[in-house]
Amino acid sequence: MSQGFRIILGPFLFIFFYFFIGPLDGMNDASHAIFCSVLWIASWWITEAIPIPVTSLLPLVLFPTFGGLDLTSTASAYGNKIIFFYMAGFFLAIAMEKWNLHKRIALNIIYYVGLDKKSMILGFMIATAFLSMWLSNTSTSIMMLPIGIGVVSQVSLQNNLLKSNFGKVLMLGIAYSASIGGFATLYGTPPNLILTSNIEQYFNQSIDFTSWLIMALPLSCMLLIICWFYLTNFTFDLTSVNNISKNNIYNKVKELGKIKYEEKIVLIIFILFIIGLLLKSRISEIIPSIDDTIIAIFISMFLFLFSSSDKKQKIINWEDCYKLPWGIILLFGGGLSLAAAMQTSGLTLWIGDQLQYINSIELIFIVLIIVFSVNFLTEITSNLATVSMLLPILASISLSFDIHPYIIMVSATIAASCAFMLPVATPPNAVVFGSGYLKMSDMVKTGIVMNFISIIIVSIYVYYLLPILWGIDINTFPPEFNFLSLD
Repeated sequence: MSQGFRIILGPFLFIFFYFFIGPLDGMNDASHAIFCSVLWIASWWITEAIPIPVTSLLPLVLFPTFGGLDLTSTASAYGNKIIFFYMAGFFLAIAMEKWNLHKRIALNIIYYVGLDKKSMILGFMIATAFLSMWLSNTSTSIMMLPIGIGVVSQVSLQNNLLKSNFGKVLMLGIAYSASIGGFATLYGTPPNLILTSNIEQYFNQSIDFTSWLIMALPLSCMLLIICWFYLTNFTFDLTSVNNISKNNIYNKVKELGKIKYEEKIVLIIFILFIIGLLLKSRISEIIPSIDDTIIAIFISMFLFLFSSSDKKQKIINWEDCYKLPWGIILLFGGGLSLAAAMQTSGLTLWIGDQLQYINSIELIFIVLIIVFSVNFLTEITSNLATVSMLLPILASISLSFDIHPYIIMVSATIAASCAFMLPVATPPNAVVFGSGYLKMSDMVKTGIVMNFISIIIVSIYVYYLLPILWGIDINTFPPEFNFLSLD
């Protein structure tokens, strides 16, 4: 598909449906305007006709111009509270990387897990998944990549990167575990943040951080172990790979020296960050207005308050924050404005009504279809863009089908973090593909198996265990969920 065609496709779809087709049966003028705008935005997101973050600014132009949503409401989505939570998490990632705390955590986990070939890969995957639970999976994979490359150079007998089987398995292990670990916490990956925002916006409900952890952490651990077993036993031959001496990893830890003052400060703030989120419900008994974002921003500010041991600089300064992923922040805003416009215009209800014909299908098969569709759609477009487009529709479907919205919205959200096949699917995939150890064919033939494994496990787990862990009835729409309560 040529660049010119990809650019023209979006405006063509908008003009054709807006000016020549007109509102479809049951649509009002506002929902028709949003429908046409979504066609343009979605086509540019999927084809990447222009950079995805730039496409994410289109709602600011299209929605108010054609009467879908006023400019103030559209723009307010770009300042949603989850965006500031994400920024706070990235401040922590920047501090960890600046003072090498991530290396100390990762190398110690690897050292204690074991140093034969398979155990070392497990150690890398555990370290990556743990960091990704609390930090951006993008920054985690970037942090772990140089550590992994350094270890591969000591283990692999191959000078040619593309022939290093250990390098291939380790790189894939880092990418997959960054994605798998990310969905274990409510704020570990951007799609989870979009889910929380949609739940609040559509149903005036919230998902507690601890409740999500209780539900998602076992699933994450299960997928991580299965992924490790699959990678080390069924993908690339590791029999010719040398084991690494325990002294090599120990020496890498020794090179870092004793834990520095700055690392201690970052570690303490990191622990307080986690404790604060876990204890939010207790804190709310004293401060009723407390929120995860308030906790995250407040605690992350201490990174700018404490000075280094030589008093010459702060733990992090604003210049360090130029590394913030502004593109993802704009994508957050675009996705949230899309959800708000689809909600207030009534487009989501209209779409739900059009899908009534699949209501006769058993719920477990609906879940399986959604997980499968999201998984493979995420292979060709951003997982954040995917959930931004689909979650508002699924919210409406849950009402139309008289089912609990969590069963399909949580399934779709987790599935968006389980695309393992292509470099463009997730940022961790792209990061490790750039290492030079992997060919496209390596990723496709390995990732497609993991895709199907994750589709089956996620579908079964969410359908059977989520209702038990959260105490919900998935076969009915809960009366306390006030759909479109913000209208």
